Amino acid sequence: MIDQSTVDRIFDAAQIVDVVQDYITLKRRGVNYLGLCPFHGEKTPSFTVSPAKNIYKCFGCGKGGNPVNFVMENEKITYYEALKHLAKRYHIEIVEEQQTDEQIQLRSDRESMMVASDFGRKLFFDNLFQHSEGKTIGLSYFKERGFREDTIKKFELGYCLEERDHFTKRAQKEGYKLEFLVKTGLTIHSEGHSPFDRFSGRVMFPIHNLTGKVIAFGGRVMKTDKKIAKYLNSPESEIYHKSNVLYGIFHAKKAIVQDNKCYLVEGYTDVISMHQAGIENVVSSSGTSLTVEQIRLVKRFTNNITILYDGDPAGIKASLRGIDLILEEGMDVRVILLPAPEDPDSFSRSRSSSELLEYLKTHETDFIHFKTNLLITDAENDPMKRAAAISEIVKSISIVPDSITRTMFLRECSKLLYVEENILYAEVSKLRKSANETKSFRDAPSINQSSSESKVFTPIEINDLVVVEREIVRLLLNYGIVPLFPLHNDDNEVVREISVEEYILQELQRDELELSHAHYNQIVNEFQHSITNGELLDNKYFIEHPDGEISKIAADLITQKYELSRRFKKREIFIETEDMRLKTIVPEMILTYKSKRINLMIKEVQMQILSIHKDENTDKLIELQQQMVLLHNLRNEISKNLRDRVIV
Repeated sequence: MIDQSTVDRIFDAAQIVDVVQDYITLKRRGVNYLGLCPFHGEKTPSFTVSPAKNIYKCFGCGKGGNPVNFVMENEKITYYEALKHLAKRYHIEIVEEQQTDEQIQLRSDRESMMVASDFGRKLFFDNLFQHSEGKTIGLSYFKERGFREDTIKKFELGYCLEERDHFTKRAQKEGYKLEFLVKTGLTIHSEGHSPFDRFSGRVMFPIHNLTGKVIAFGGRVMKTDKKIAKYLNSPESEIYHKSNVLYGIFHAKKAIVQDNKCYLVEGYTDVISMHQAGIENVVSSSGTSLTVEQIRLVKRFTNNITILYDGDPAGIKASLRGIDLILEEGMDVRVILLPAPEDPDSFSRSRSSSELLEYLKTHETDFIHFKTNLLITDAENDPMKRAAAISEIVKSISIVPDSITRTMFLRECSKLLYVEENILYAEVSKLRKSANETKSFRDAPSINQSSSESKVFTPIEINDLVVVEREIVRLLLNYGIVPLFPLHNDDNEVVREISVEEYILQELQRDELELSHAHYNQIVNEFQHSITNGELLDNKYFIEHPDGEISKIAADLITQKYELSRRFKKREIFIETEDMRLKTIVPEMILTYKSKRINLMIKEVQMQILSIHKDENTDKLIELQQQMVLLHNLRNEISKNLRDRVIV
């Protein structure tokens, strides 16, 4: 890890205007800078950079943060990698924190495994072009598949000699420890037997991580022996978790961003052939079932995935779950069905680049049409099968997070299946209610720790509460140290001023209230911790927070979209700004928040009352009714303080 003093030096040196101008053109606008957002297509600039606060904020797509966040978002790299990137830019030497023996050992092992994997990559590649067996078998195979030499070199394809332990002996001779050759899976070693190569006699497909380092291999056997697996992959290791990796992502990421789309195929050769045909925004799940982690990896670069299927109906049905996973992540999924018996590899090799592109554009369909055609055709005229198919399609629609998208899908589904919209809406509502019931209970704010199990709050109520919580955090970040009210002693003398920060924290603590939004609550807790320790936290602390979400929230909440015009300032026209009205705004915001929490408590008690059967638990019913009276009195009292404005 990078020690904190080095992190501080990086943040101090990294000027947001300089960092952003490495990627886009900025124009000065008053005290800030303005440009076209690099994260979404726009014609009118809404991307604002504040040199004073050292943050950026796009009022179009909502993204914002500090220089490290910007590099992370733009380069699609980790926090640690972004720090190293900026350190290099500003010529700052990276000093690593002292780590535990266990951490040092783990890091050392990972580095040793990466080095061993890289040696394998080089040796297998050299075999392909420099060894007679590699040329005769490996290189000939790739050329028969139609791969050009530049394509072979681009993907660093190779060949592992058929000799049982050639790679293992060569690696040990070069100084690589057997322990790490085994941990990477390149070598197999069992007790009582001599070590041997896992991939002997196979052509090799190196698997790169996001930064281009080789972390694993796929190997295709050259023999026709049916007892031997045709394809063999590296086993899971400290550096390779197959559910988190997509083959070709390193070579595809730039094209995915440029085209705002990712094609998803099944195998290694599918990816390579499409690259050679000019389609570079393509990745593969390497023959395994698509995982949420793989989908999120694509989502870092685009929200649009198009899946290419060959003509095998059984294979398509087996992979339909992947479509649902993509939908659940809120992404736009489309499907292209290739004519049987073609697969992306053979289809790409049999057509020119222009023909391939044209086919992809004209045969792309949304998942509704695809799934409907697939399942309804299979059901034919069987009413039960047809009903089951419709239920399956509606189930997929129900997991789409965006309500507008769900509505559009339901309308389309209604037309295609000749089912009334209201019936489909009702089914989707039932499915979503069932799926969200547990989640709604878990996400509901903890108003009273002694509450019973009957909490049921709608997403609207929760979101309404979070909006107020966001305002509370915004007031803390922008005006935390601003004096709010005078504090008097027994002689009515002003001792000192209570700040906005103190007032808000005291009010929350007095009623034992914790914010329901995890990140907002963390910010409040860190303010509370600083006051307890006699420290003061400023905006810079949160903008440079190691938690990327915290720093983004801070950048968002301290950025103002509009500033007072210089004309008004010059003409000395008096306008009451927010900071002038804090004595009204802050108490009202706290009272509003408490009122909304009470509303949720009232609903909770109502649900408990309804759950009690007549003539049962009379004592409990009386207790709940008394609670209801108290809660209503509390809400009425708060409403009076809010200038007789009832908050609902």
